[in-house]
Amino acid sequence: MSKFSNNTQAMLFGLGAVLLWSTVATAFSLSLKHFSPTQLLLVANIVSLLFLITLIAVKGETKPLISLAKQTWKSSLFFGAINPFLYYLILLQAYNTLPAQEAQAINYTWAIMLSFMAVPILKQRLTPADYLAAAACYFGVLYISTRGQIGSLEFSNVSGVAFALLSTIIWALYWLLNTKDKRPSLIGLTLNFAFALPLIVIFAGVTGELNHFNYEGLWGAVYIGLFEMGLSFVLWNKAMKLTTNASQVANLIFLSPLLSIIWLSQFAGETILDSTLIGLACILTGLFVQNVSKKTKSSK
Repeated sequence: MSKFSNNTQAMLFGLGAVLLWSTVATAFSLSLKHFSPTQLLLVANIVSLLFLITLIAVKGETKPLISLAKQTWKSSLFFGAINPFLYYLILLQAYNTLPAQEAQAINYTWAIMLSFMAVPILKQRLTPADYLAAAACYFGVLYISTRGQIGSLEFSNVSGVAFALLSTIIWALYWLLNTKDKRPSLIGLTLNFAFALPLIVIFAGVTGELNHFNYEGLWGAVYIGLFEMGLSFVLWNKAMKLTTNASQVANLIFLSPLLSIIWLSQFAGETILDSTLIGLACILTGLFVQNVSKKTKSSK
């Protein structure tokens, strides 16, 4: 990789992360045919935690990990309760209730939700572009949720849409609170997964989901834990550290939902609805408007 410039390496790492993220909806869809959302989260969390601990050991950061685990156990438990425990539990419930193409499209509106939640939490101000982006995104959500029948306002699955939208609130809240987290990013993420594990085990035990595992879903859960929750973070973090143009790397994220639609149709057997494509186009337009607005503001 040394023959490539830092920016080229950053784009390659970023592209790798985006390619992995684009397969997640398909992995969720296939795995949830065999596992409940709680069982899938439990296995994926264990795999991700083992991967992150191995990575930290290779980097020689085991002592700082143990030290920070003792010093910051309260904040680690708090962040772990939000992500991965609560966030993935609700997100997987959305995927378990809705077609994956709809759940993943709605989930992409979390960036718009973050802008609005930053007003009370970070005292930021909204711009006209934020309102325009929100209008485009949530029109897309409405179009997907009603399968194009906006006039009737008959939602295809109210609870599934509610879970998908709730996941965007929790994810946005996590990132807003994360701005005040002083822990190193990799160690912090590892501690989140470590302290979330007992919460997931207790929840699975209370709901009776520690029994009757269908091991046909095991490889899908391992894939999610290793790539969606583990390696993708490392690749994206590496990309953001190497680049001198963060927005250029960030723009790669627009490829993910488009690729995801292809994988869902090819490997999960979902017939892609016109309403999903139109709604997703509205959501991506909204995110693009928001992205351009942020770039303009930062350049000023």
